[in-house]
Amino acid sequence: MKKTHIIIAFAVIIAIIIGLTIGFGMRGFVTRGDVGVVEVEGVILTSKYTVRDLKMFADDPSIKAVILRVDSPGGVVAASQEIYDQVAKIAEHKKVVVSMASVAASGAYYISLPADIICANPGTITGSISVIMDYPVFEELLDKIGIDFEVIKSREHKDVGAPYRHLTDEERELMQGVIMDVYEHFVDATAHARNLPRDSVVKFADGRILTGRQAKDIGLIDTLASFEQAVDITGDLVGIDEPFLVYPPKRMSLVDFFVEPVERLLMPRLQFLWH
Repeated sequence: MKKTHIIIAFAVIIAIIIGLTIGFGMRGFVTRGDVGVVEVEGVILTSKYTVRDLKMFADDPSIKAVILRVDSPGGVVAASQEIYDQVAKIAEHKKVVVSMASVAASGAYYISLPADIICANPGTITGSISVIMDYPVFEELLDKIGIDFEVIKSREHKDVGAPYRHLTDEERELMQGVIMDVYEHFVDATAHARNLPRDSVVKFADGRILTGRQAKDIGLIDTLASFEQAVDITGDLVGIDEPFLVYPPKRMSLVDFFVEPVERLLMPRLQFLWH
């Protein structure tokens, strides 16, 4: 019985050696490693899930690189900025590749800027470097149904953007100043990340959308590639022949599912958003 075990063990060792020899002779040793994939889908209303997932991969030593898979028209400015900051932090010590799907416009383009390589499909909708704020005004409707608002405030601009009244000319000017300040930041970030003259960025930073091919021609992205090709590009960056893709668990409460769309409808927010 003991002799049988020895023979079996010896046969297994020989088989392993032969397999390694054949594999090495055909293509060398195959390197494998983990690549984290963080998906950003839909309107960016919050940063908490994306930032959580990015941090998880940043802290995991088994993750050699991160792919940010983006399919979004953009979203809230502050949330986009928080995701941008986390992508930039990861890019300091791990390779980050962005793979743009159908849409990666406005704030979704902004969060892509710190990546080492930005990939898009030829028909991806991207660009839309701009800022917008919109919110509903129910003043006439409230008048018709006889509802009035009594407002007590400390200073005159405390209720700017309230849905029960229109802006005054002075308030509109104030809000335009806020919009332009955020817009200038967007332009500066694009020019810096893409190594482009600021004046050339301003020429197409008027809210226009671009295809992936157009974006590549003017330097907004690095290459045209599908998701599978982006995976190969990521592997090449870190010396992995066969990247093993790791996805974070998805968790969203029922409260988040129902409340966030309502918040978006009612609350005035600065948005990097392609409509």
